[in-house]
Amino acid sequence: MFRLLAALLCALLWLSPALAHQFAPSLLELEETGDTQVRVFWKQPLVKVAGSNLTPVLPGECTGKDAPDVRRDDTGMVATWRIDCPGGLSGKSIAVEGIAESRANVLLRIVMADGTSINQVLTPETAVFTITGRQPWTTIVSGYATIGGEHILGGFDHLLFVLGLTLLAPGIGSLLRTVTAFTVGHSVTLGLAVLGFVNLPPAPVEIAIAASILVLAVDLTRQPENRWLRANGWPLAAGFGLLHGLGFAGALSQVGLPQSDIPLALLAFNIGIEIGQIAFVVTVLLASVALVRLPRPVLARAHLLPAYVIGVPAAFWMIERGWGALGIGG
Repeated sequence: MFRLLAALLCALLWLSPALAHQFAPSLLELEETGDTQVRVFWKQPLVKVAGSNLTPVLPGECTGKDAPDVRRDDTGMVATWRIDCPGGLSGKSIAVEGIAESRANVLLRIVMADGTSINQVLTPETAVFTITGRQPWTTIVSGYATIGGEHILGGFDHLLFVLGLTLLAPGIGSLLRTVTAFTVGHSVTLGLAVLGFVNLPPAPVEIAIAASILVLAVDLTRQPENRWLRANGWPLAAGFGLLHGLGFAGALSQVGLPQSDIPLALLAFNIGIEIGQIAFVVTVLLASVALVRLPRPVLARAHLLPAYVIGVPAAFWMIERGWGALGIGG
């Protein structure tokens, strides 16, 4: 059992840097600035799958007017340049190569000369998009809900926190109250941060998120009657939710929101997070039912395993993110 635990923890530490910062979607934005002039904005996250290479494929009849201006910002690498497209963008096709290898989709945003905004999520199955005009609201909802779901299911740190909440709740009723409080908490700060009412630097937020996971892991090592969550379940979950909402807002800021449909896109992103969160909780509950069937001696020896699985990566992330905030270790 101890050898298995050691091997599992080593694997978690090896995987945790990438899994804690899931591969975020890239953003390709084309904006018509004149009859034939188009500004291209291409942003890729700093954390990418090794060997992946996303490449925008612009319409063949469009020609470049200047060399790309490449720079690094807080969340990714950005390139901007101008192209000349005879007849404008309407009716032309846009694509991005390498989406499947990147493990993250690409958000395509097009702003026409008349102010019409078009948003489309490019996936391995739909990597090419033909510009026809303003899309129905359902396209915005499905696109941003997909991004939200991918964020929660691809973020190992957020999933470990939800796992801790699920394991610490003493019953289904308590679990529903706890998860609901966490949802309300992160929905509030997600909205406030995205709309500009709250603006905190990402580094301390990420450190605090790791600390919140570690707190839950420590609580898992206590006897059930002594656990903080049993006595203060939903208030603690709501408070931690406020913190995690700032992390979700940071992810959403990497791709931005369509200016003409900010409330709708924000709601869809949050819905995607909730769908992914519910799916994960249901999976944990089903796994718990299966584990109950294990022999009692095995369960007795493994009762601390979840605490270590959650706590060790959390402690590692706190150190890693703290060093990063101080500029140590790259």
